Amino acid sequence: MPQALNAQDQPRPAMSCPVDHDQLADILKKSVKPGGGPSNGGLDNNEWAAVVNRQGVVCAVAYSGSKADDQWPGSRAIAAEKANTANAFSLKDKAMASANLYAGAQPGGFLFGAALSNPPSPETLYAGSPDDFGTSHDPMVGKPVGGVIVFGGGLALYDGNGIAGALGVSGDSSCADHNVAWRVRHQLGLDRVPAGVSPNMKDAIIYDIGPDGKSPSGFGHPKCNGKEDQIAVDLGAGVSGNVVR
Repeated sequence: MPQALNAQDQPRPAMSCPVDHDQLADILKKSVKPGGGPSNGGLDNNEWAAVVNRQGVVCAVAYSGSKADDQWPGSRAIAAEKANTANAFSLKDKAMASANLYAGAQPGGFLFGAALSNPPSPETLYAGSPDDFGTSHDPMVGKPVGGVIVFGGGLALYDGNGIAGALGVSGDSSCADHNVAWRVRHQLGLDRVPAGVSPNMKDAIIYDIGPDGKSPSGFGHPKCNGKEDQIAVDLGAGVSGNVVR
């Protein structure tokens, strides 16, 4: 008589993921200037991108350059943590971009301490061989990474059935990362955002922090040094201070 399988030996169901590696890598390359895409207003660097599913498990990690060190090595972890952030703070009926958390997470803000609330897992971030980072065999895939990032580049993903996970992009200014993520999400067809905290009822980045450092909306993000804010408004990915209500 065959020996019964232990619970840990039972076959696992296939992980539900909104995006696979090849799809993410292809669209990311087309969404940055070094890959032939448009400028996003910052340094026009190559970028990392990561996607998590609704359970916060990493589905895919990719980069836009030809090899891993064509983009900031430190941004691999940040991209995954941005994806975790947007997924963790978004609901089926309201999206929250990582950029929307900036003002509230500052000292005295209503979300102060949020960045320390879900520590990333070093065992996940640094598992495996660096030779596999950003490939279809990235060691983060299939594991929850954790982490909370309170600046631009993380967006929840919405299909026709609701929230499906989230995307994180890193490797440029945080404002440019948000623009790249916005373009990538649109090209993935996962931008059916039901509502958000920005005045356009999306998860746009809100540039309403004044000289006093205050954000009238409570969800503001500082401007970066390039033309990221202008490009964001043109994309519908951002709201400038003079139209914030």
